[in-house]
Amino acid sequence: MAAATTAVVLAAALGGGLLLIARRFLRSAAGKAKRCASSSFSSSSCSSSAAGGVMEGKTVIITGANSGIGRATAAELLRQHARVIMACRDRDRAEEAARELRAELGVCARGGGECRGELLVRELDLASLRSVRSFCQRVLQEEPRLDVLINNAGIFQCPYMKTEDGFEMQFGVNHLGHFLLTNLLLGLLKSSAPSRIVVVSSKLYKYGEINFDDLNSELSYNKSFAYSRSKLANILFTRELARRLEGTGVVVNVLHPGVVRTNLGRYVHIPFLARPLFNLVSWAFFKSPLEGAQTSIYLASSSEVEGVSGKYFGDCKEEQLLPKAMDDLVARKLWDISEVMVGLLK
Repeated sequence: MAAATTAVVLAAALGGGLLLIARRFLRSAAGKAKRCASSSFSSSSCSSSAAGGVMEGKTVIITGANSGIGRATAAELLRQHARVIMACRDRDRAEEAARELRAELGVCARGGGECRGELLVRELDLASLRSVRSFCQRVLQEEPRLDVLINNAGIFQCPYMKTEDGFEMQFGVNHLGHFLLTNLLLGLLKSSAPSRIVVVSSKLYKYGEINFDDLNSELSYNKSFAYSRSKLANILFTRELARRLEGTGVVVNVLHPGVVRTNLGRYVHIPFLARPLFNLVSWAFFKSPLEGAQTSIYLASSSEVEGVSGKYFGDCKEEQLLPKAMDDLVARKLWDISEVMVGLLK
């Protein structure tokens, strides 16, 4: 009887493993066909040549570009000959990633000569408003134009901790840091128009609520709900920014990448004995970073979304939002409060 039970369990495990492997191979084959087509968006001052990449002559800033979706986005835009600035908190890890990308893709650390694509590293800690201001000051001093800003970096379900300026970490990094960054670079984006802003949110926004009485989570804290709230804030920010940018030639859209295998979940505890199963399931069912980056790449570079603003995308298609993510009054109130929190208004 025991032997029969063991045999059944082993057969089920083997069958389940084979199903997971088959699913993964089917996903890989489908993933190649599901890559979003990207063609250059127009620019009055520098259009891409027929022989060059579709992003040639365009400068792109990507936050959190040293790993995961951000790194995959950077790699693909470099393949399209963009000039990419990796804006990262950990300078050493960013430089290491940059060296790997330059070697892999044959791009330059500085432009000129026969370079096709250029990759630079700049330090940016979104948990520090001082760092955000310093980063933007350098960009404004050194860069004559900015064609695309991709707000990609994020922190996921961390224990309760605060940023340098005393904000709850997830709200501070995912929303407030990017809020200040975007506002400080708006002038350069406007002078470079047509230009684009891409905001990476999450489907988990559905579980978030904007509690104006406790934005800093000082009365209560749930790491899952706090993450969802920050992702809802990303969407509300995008919609209000799109309204404010009407007629400027700058568009802004927000996306969810799906469930992706990245280090974003470093604060999520998986029991030791469950890790092999979790790794197998994530390998079979989660998107790769390149698959997860497709919508970011699409919104940054495709002519199909030229002039489109204030929309929510997934898998390179526009998707519908829940009513709470389309509440314009909440979006405007959140904007006004955020301006005060980051020091744009006294």
